Amino acid sequence: MVSESDSSFGDLVELQVPASSAYLTVLRTTAARLAARIGFTLDEIEDLRIAVDEAGAMLLPLATTGATMHCSFQLHPDILDVVVSVPAAKTDLPSRDSFAWTVLSALAGEVHSRVEDGRVSIMLRKKRG
Repeated sequence: MVSESDSSFGDLVELQVPASSAYLTVLRTTAARLAARIGFTLDEIEDLRIAVDEAGAMLLPLATTGATMHCSFQLHPDILDVVVSVPAAKTDLPSRDSFAWTVLSALAGEVHSRVEDGRVSIMLRKKRG
């Protein structure tokens, strides 16, 4: 399922895909296209693609069986905010001391995680320039 608002900036694009590694490519491709839309450089786009993939991969082991992964992209003139989340039986947040978290932080800039209503989420904020 895909939804998108109509304004130029501040657009919100939301995707729901099965929580499976086979669908991470959909999230990566969407992230790249939206980043290009707001003028990110090729290097910034590639960093964001890798970060979105890594965030999704970190959440997959936590997802309940048959779960749906939700990903939202909020576009701003110089910023793309991404939130990836899954329903989880164990609501353990990904470790901020892990190599994967270090990679996320280096690629995306700002990275946060949270647990709310049985969902584990990773939020990424990538700034242009």
